[in-house]
Amino acid sequence: MSGKPSLHDIEQAEKKPLWQRLGWLAMIWTGSVLALFVVANLMRMFMNAAGLTTH
Repeated sequence: MSGKPSLHDIEQAEKKPLWQRLGWLAMIWTGSVLALFVVANLMRMFMNAAGLTTH
């Protein structure tokens, strides 16, 4: 296989309820925002440790 989903897989995914598909979207979005928050705070922590401040 070329790694692309088959037509059958796509049809099966489209049969899932809207709330379930939106739930996955919300979980992925929340996870990405949380990951960005963690990375930003780590960068801020390292910058403060290096003596860089915002004020």
